[in-house]
Amino acid sequence: MTSTASARTTGSIPDPSQAQRRILRVLVASQILSGAGLAAGVTVGALLAQDMLGTTSLAGLPSALFTAGSALAAITVGRISQARGRRPGLAAGYLTGAVGSAGVITAAVLDNPVLLFIALFVYGAGTATNLQARYAGADLAPAGHRARAVSTVLVATTLGGVAGPNLAAPAGTLAEHLGIPHLAGLFVISGAAYAMAALVLALWLRPDPLLLARTVAQATEADTATNPAADCGDADTSEGRGGVVLGALVMILTQLVMVAIMTMTPVHMHDHGHSTAASGLVIGIHIGAMYLPSPLTGWLVDRYGRMKIAAASGITLLAAGLLAAAAPGDSVALLALALALLGLGWNFGLVSGTAIITDTVPLATRAKTQGLVDVSIAIAGATGGMASGIMVAATSYPALALTGGALSLALLPAVAATAYRR
Repeated sequence: MTSTASARTTGSIPDPSQAQRRILRVLVASQILSGAGLAAGVTVGALLAQDMLGTTSLAGLPSALFTAGSALAAITVGRISQARGRRPGLAAGYLTGAVGSAGVITAAVLDNPVLLFIALFVYGAGTATNLQARYAGADLAPAGHRARAVSTVLVATTLGGVAGPNLAAPAGTLAEHLGIPHLAGLFVISGAAYAMAALVLALWLRPDPLLLARTVAQATEADTATNPAADCGDADTSEGRGGVVLGALVMILTQLVMVAIMTMTPVHMHDHGHSTAASGLVIGIHIGAMYLPSPLTGWLVDRYGRMKIAAASGITLLAAGLLAAAAPGDSVALLALALALLGLGWNFGLVSGTAIITDTVPLATRAKTQGLVDVSIAIAGATGGMASGIMVAATSYPALALTGGALSLALLPAVAATAYRR
């Protein structure tokens, strides 16, 4: 909102710029915690399934399940946020993720694959909520700073996301002392982290960013009605339906490619004799690359435009696929570099795609539409996770990486076509 609009807002409405700073601080705190929570499923979910089932062909199923669970959660969190605000929606999502983590631990203790898969589905709510939080950061941000607001929320996930996988070994030792299987140790951390993130949001995400944004928008509209010369606020920078489709497509493709390659990398490393600590390090670097560049990405998106960074996403993912395919199985360094590029390409796509969606959708339907877009993203991730195990069992990890890199190139004609129409 412009300073003119803010000045005309009634005294009973909190100042949006001051509220935005507080909201971002609370979101950053919750994202640090939730970052540790989401790392568990990425790092050891596939290994747990492989250990229980004794086969690699279904090792991608955990990723598919918690990603599918995130699809349902995205709808639910979006609808709750639409009706009641971001605070109850996000808090409920993280609490559900904590329940899923407890279910995974129980399944591991009982050696029950069916319960494991059900629990992973529920655990996926934490992943969906972690992504939905980025929208909360942009609710009160001016149009020219939305990508940077999104990136601030995303980068906070880095601290927990990088630390989480690297706690795999000590968490496993702790779990064994508690009578829990070694691989389930990270889910102890996950459950506690998600529960704490829910508590932080429930207590301190006040005022609610989406509800305040609507209130300020209504006040601005009323002011404009009585004074036509007043500033009407932010104008959309994308074009209606086309903007929604492009933003969704960018995030769907980047999620599909990222999840497919990421899911099978720990299994690929395990098959080449690497330890859980080594795979945890690679996944930690990957998650760091997914979130740590966010401030720079946000600035690039706001400075040079959504389309250019969306195109850069496809090129970066192609490079990641080529390197992952060419890297020797015994080279932790090259696999780590490939996964870093994979995370960076995903970051480019998520920040640019989110900015496109937020620019396009009006406040009245914003949370619901964002939830539906994230459902598509989650379905793409579930597809990538499930197909990755089948493809590696039928062919090889390099073939999977090459296929993912080739798919990412589909972003380029989509971006070019949209840019041409504009």
